Amino acid sequence: SRLRKGHGAHNMAIVRHFALNAVRLAKGKHSIKTTRKLAGWDPNELARILSPAR
Repeated sequence: SRLRKGHGAHNMAIVRHFALNAVRLAKGKHSIKTTRKLAGWDPNELARILSPAR
């Protein structure tokens, strides 16, 4: 895997932390696991999670 070479593993860990923190901050009515699934299925849900909080 290319993620094991160089700084790939560290870089992907940062991306994973960013994504998980974005899901946690979304504060929906679903669990984190369900919110991640919904974001993968529905582009509108993904946009809601990634948009700045109002």
